[in-house]
Amino acid sequence: MDCGVSRRANLDIPLAPGEPGYTGHYGGSPRDRDAAYHQGTVWGWLLGPFALAHYRVYQDREAALRFLEPLGRQIYSSGLGTLSEIFDGHAPFTPRGCISQAWTVAEVLRAWKKIADGKKPGIG
Repeated sequence: MDCGVSRRANLDIPLAPGEPGYTGHYGGSPRDRDAAYHQGTVWGWLLGPFALAHYRVYQDREAALRFLEPLGRQIYSSGLGTLSEIFDGHAPFTPRGCISQAWTVAEVLRAWKKIADGKKPGIG
């Protein structure tokens, strides 16, 4: 089954806005949702490693925490006290998929704690 992922240089890389086939909204029939899953859908768990990488490179604690802040607000909306699996690729980045995804929660909390505690940026 084609998972709808763009093939570039023999790697599975999700599409970006403006690319042919990009889908910024995850919804519709099961077939529509399957097609959109890797064509613009945002995976919440990736924001944790992204924020940590930003912190390591730029050593800007406040900027790194701002990447995580919207997910901090999301714990009060879809599944109280938890974070969703995926989000629309278009603003307002509506939560989609399951309302409680363990790896989204874990990665966001891990990153938030390391950055907020002022841990020295580094690997691990």
